[in-house]
Amino acid sequence: MVATLQRRLSQCGCESNLYEMLLHYLTKTPISKYSAFTSQLPLQSQLHFLKPPQSSSQHPSLLRRCVGVFSGMDGAGVGALKEVAANLDAFTEEEYVSQSKVYKNFTSMSTVDKAWIFKSSSGRGSHVMFSIGQPNLLANKRKKLMLSSVISKDSDGGLNVEWAPFPIEVTGASLMVPSPSGSKLLVVRNPENDSPTHFEIWGPFQMEKEIRVPQSKHGSVYADGWFEGISWSSDESAIAYVAEEPSVHKPSFSDTAGYKKDIGSNSTDKDLNSWKGQGEWEEDWGEAYSGKRQPALFVININSGDVRAVQGIARSLSVGQVVWAPTTKGLHEYLVFVGWPSDTRKFGMKYCYNRPCAIYAVMAPLFGSEIKDDTDDDASVINLTQGTSSAFLPRFTPDGKFLVFLSAKTCVDTGAHCATNSLHKIEWNTEGEPSPAKIVDLVPVVMCPEDGCFPGIYCFDVLSKPWLSDGSTMIISSIWGSTEVILSVNVLSGKVTRITPSNSNHSWSLLTLDGDNILAVCSSIVDVPQIKYGSITKEESKDTIWHWLDVSSPTSESQEKVKSLLSSLQLDILKIPIKNVSENLKEGARKPIEAIYVSSKSKHEDCDPLIVILHGGPHGVSLSSFSKTSGFLASIGYSLLIVNYRGSLGFGEEALQSLLGKIGSQDVNDVLTSVDHAVDMGLANPSKITVLGGSHGGFLTTHLIGQAPDRFAAAAVRNPVCNLALMVCTSDIPDWCFVETFGTPGLSSYTEAPSPKLLSVFHEKSPISHVLKVKTPTLFLLGAKDLRVPVTNGIQFARALKENGVVVKVIVFPEDIHPINRPQSDFESFVNIGVWFKKYCK
Repeated sequence: MVATLQRRLSQCGCESNLYEMLLHYLTKTPISKYSAFTSQLPLQSQLHFLKPPQSSSQHPSLLRRCVGVFSGMDGAGVGALKEVAANLDAFTEEEYVSQSKVYKNFTSMSTVDKAWIFKSSSGRGSHVMFSIGQPNLLANKRKKLMLSSVISKDSDGGLNVEWAPFPIEVTGASLMVPSPSGSKLLVVRNPENDSPTHFEIWGPFQMEKEIRVPQSKHGSVYADGWFEGISWSSDESAIAYVAEEPSVHKPSFSDTAGYKKDIGSNSTDKDLNSWKGQGEWEEDWGEAYSGKRQPALFVININSGDVRAVQGIARSLSVGQVVWAPTTKGLHEYLVFVGWPSDTRKFGMKYCYNRPCAIYAVMAPLFGSEIKDDTDDDASVINLTQGTSSAFLPRFTPDGKFLVFLSAKTCVDTGAHCATNSLHKIEWNTEGEPSPAKIVDLVPVVMCPEDGCFPGIYCFDVLSKPWLSDGSTMIISSIWGSTEVILSVNVLSGKVTRITPSNSNHSWSLLTLDGDNILAVCSSIVDVPQIKYGSITKEESKDTIWHWLDVSSPTSESQEKVKSLLSSLQLDILKIPIKNVSENLKEGARKPIEAIYVSSKSKHEDCDPLIVILHGGPHGVSLSSFSKTSGFLASIGYSLLIVNYRGSLGFGEEALQSLLGKIGSQDVNDVLTSVDHAVDMGLANPSKITVLGGSHGGFLTTHLIGQAPDRFAAAAVRNPVCNLALMVCTSDIPDWCFVETFGTPGLSSYTEAPSPKLLSVFHEKSPISHVLKVKTPTLFLLGAKDLRVPVTNGIQFARALKENGVVVKVIVFPEDIHPINRPQSDFESFVNIGVWFKKYCK
């Protein structure tokens, strides 16, 4: 049989040893190209091919496979490839098995998403209802669970916590909103296909009422994002909410008459001889809002079940974030909402705070009156914030005297999609019709914070009732460097105070208020989330001090395993001086950047392999809070360097604005500076460094492997920006390409038809301009339904790498959008990332 094999191989004209002849036969590759070919293989594969034994008897099993395969027909060569590949990939297969088990522990953990406080009827303690999320891998959905508890203080100042024995799954609910008194709970179930929206009103023991709103009234209720808005009236008789305006008329066609006249929306019989046409295309609000075109305002009367669209709001406004205004003298009640102009190009809204918006007041419908509801008087809508280009998240003070709101005017003015916020208030007219008022600045944008001092407000949600009992202290979450913190803001004086510990690298997420107490979640990448209960204490200095207690909570088996996996890890936040500081830079852009460093507590002679992790945005931020994905990667033997380069949130506006027009250079240099810093400190082995990023983090990753082709052993990217010239023509936010490439002047040069000159600049700023220098094995994870960075961006770059002989793996998730966060997609993504890095960086 050996002779048969040698005879067949000799027909190829080879006069090399058995292993060389085998490789030549399988690949039809000239002997001169062996080295180039094998250099693309895993290390074990290279050794397998390039270091044959002195005699074939040293590997009898391999020889038997070779002889068995080649003693048949020539077509069996395909089978040989598969069999050899399976053998050579045993290491990878083992990694898939072991890493999947580890990551399953992380993904099985539940997370606390929201909480509501209800006072006990006995006056002893508070009932807390927690909304908990948990991925369901088999169903590829996220379960929503409710778990209740009672929290009370004992005589010694400690906490007594009693939990319900089990959580209860809530199926099909898109929104849950308690009434102001806490005596009722609204549950909204959005429609599937053409079924109606369900509004369920729950009391203490049962569902008290169900109101179904047919599709002819409006589309689905907005349950997340900027347009989300739902609000109970103060007397709990009505609910205002935001839903998709009923779709415009679409033509019908018949196989007999051609065009079919509209017979009205009351017909329920399906005509099998006709079909509904598409009608005129209407732009939607982009990524995560596919099909969402015209959010409008509605009010439902709880007693009668009657639903009315709020009149007077023109279609040139898309609405969201509705709240009921305090009762005014006179007959009418008013609704206050945020409106975004929508009469021109609708740019993507998700993650984009640079869209002009204002706060408006409009008269609420009068149910049971004889007033016609088909009027459309634009004058009845009052712009309350005419003095600014951005106003959102309105909240009334408890006494009804002031309307407090956040502003992202800096974003609107500069074009940055996210930046430092400011806080403002206006006086509310309680005597009659609302009117515009002077905007009072409470907390301005912080341009350059002093070291260790308040860096500005970075807040993207506010509790429906964010007030302490004094009626003037507002509690919000914000970002402070690489951590999330909780702040108190006095809306009379504008004083801002950090009320979570300042001597900790942990992050704190606000859940809800319990009178003058706070319920929050505290965590870090190496510490699983812990529910905390904060109370005010007075010291001798009379300063307000917050004291935080642990809320003992049930734990799962997976949570205990994750705790064990993370117990050997530690977290530090590094301050990294930037290099080559230009004199033209403002002071805030010269300050050190931060990087979160996660490593093993035990010291080794050699450093663990390092993963450099880069956030997107670029005006986003990586926080020290618990992350299943980062914790997983750290638990399988990697140190992490999570870089917050200049342009990140949480460091003041000058540092953030310094990146505009400098992407692909300043941010790349910041990352390389961070890597050099880690190597110089002995925290990383320069030969064992990988890099991972998504969106703009993927832009950075693909830039790095092109501009520094010898620095990284492997790379992984998730929906990366690789070619701005391609993205600007296909993305839901083409304005982003202009602003990040040209800086704020890019706002004035924006066009739907970029010239060859503009496209050339986009290309030069893109990773694709460095593609010929890339040598790093790269894994691509792409969402086919991504509207932000369409899949073509990653596919083009991956094809170019393959064309140049770089090892590439591409996984496309057909139903995923930009985040790639569906449970199965997330699981497959990060197991593949872990295996990929193990394969090329051992």
